[in-house]
Amino acid sequence: MNNLFFPVILAGGKGERFWPLSRLDKPKQFLSLDGSSKSLLQATAERLLPLADGWQNLWVITSSAIAQGVREQLPDLLESNLLIECVGRDTAAAVAWASLEIKRRYGENAMIGFFPADHWIADPEVFLATLSAATELARSTPAIVTLGIKPNFPSTGYGYIEQGEKLCDFNSLPAYHVHRFTEKPDRETAATFLSTGRFSWNSGMFVFQAGVVLAELRTHAPEIIQPLEQYGPDIYPQLPKKSIDYALMEKTSLAYVLPVAFGWDDLGDWNAIERLLKQEDNPNVELATHVGLDTQGAIIYASNPDDVIVTIGLEDVVIVRDRNVTLVVKKDRTQEIKQILKTLQNDGRFTDLL
Repeated sequence: MNNLFFPVILAGGKGERFWPLSRLDKPKQFLSLDGSSKSLLQATAERLLPLADGWQNLWVITSSAIAQGVREQLPDLLESNLLIECVGRDTAAAVAWASLEIKRRYGENAMIGFFPADHWIADPEVFLATLSAATELARSTPAIVTLGIKPNFPSTGYGYIEQGEKLCDFNSLPAYHVHRFTEKPDRETAATFLSTGRFSWNSGMFVFQAGVVLAELRTHAPEIIQPLEQYGPDIYPQLPKKSIDYALMEKTSLAYVLPVAFGWDDLGDWNAIERLLKQEDNPNVELATHVGLDTQGAIIYASNPDDVIVTIGLEDVVIVRDRNVTLVVKKDRTQEIKQILKTLQNDGRFTDLL
């Protein structure tokens, strides 16, 4: 049996809700958002290298638009382990293609893990122990194991996983059969989920044997896996655009969840910066030279240290200054940044701002 573990980093996203800092030529995964010197992609690779036992087993799947940026960010990544999508088709196609490639090289027993490139994770030792438990589970039984983050507030921005029957413990972590997945609920429903103690946030991280996930894809998503098996990645533009949750995880009977408690954030929009960096002695989160009067609850960022942002009488806003763009938005409306980007895309005057 092949005991190697192959982490695959999903690095094709655009990170549009971090615009204007995140742009087509420099998406979110290339940014450092936690005050460190490492980008999110670099931090993700660094976390996974001990599990991969070196660069020879670490993989990245990304888009053609940013493949060169991935090479520059991860100069030690093997070119043969970099899969480049000619067009984005969401995570189901990415998981299918990468799993087929790893199975082709290393066999059906190869252990694979999929990890978004743009997540923030604290407690690296707990993270590694959790992945060890997930790998043990997936090696011992046909299973598609997902990591569920124990929720600490009723988020309406995350998907939820309800745990069903307990299987057993792995490395002192309980493993449960997945009862159901629920997409982003309203606040009342999210609060109800928390009160039961049976729900986790869906982290988007998965572990399984190559043969197991490919067999389940053939059963539940033949419209994705069969064209890839027959024609290879050249068929990518004709594949349906589906998430792995929708295409497989909500349908398979082999889904298991490990509820875990390491620090985690999917950094979905600018409000995540406040969750990471808020200090009690400062009414604002300031990643810029800021002079303020009667301003509180603000998130203020400037990419140029010479830029000065001055505020008077503001509350609960996000202000971002990057290159030739200044964004000012209320914190509870940051999800609407994507709508503004659609407006910019349709106006030739603003294409250089994307």
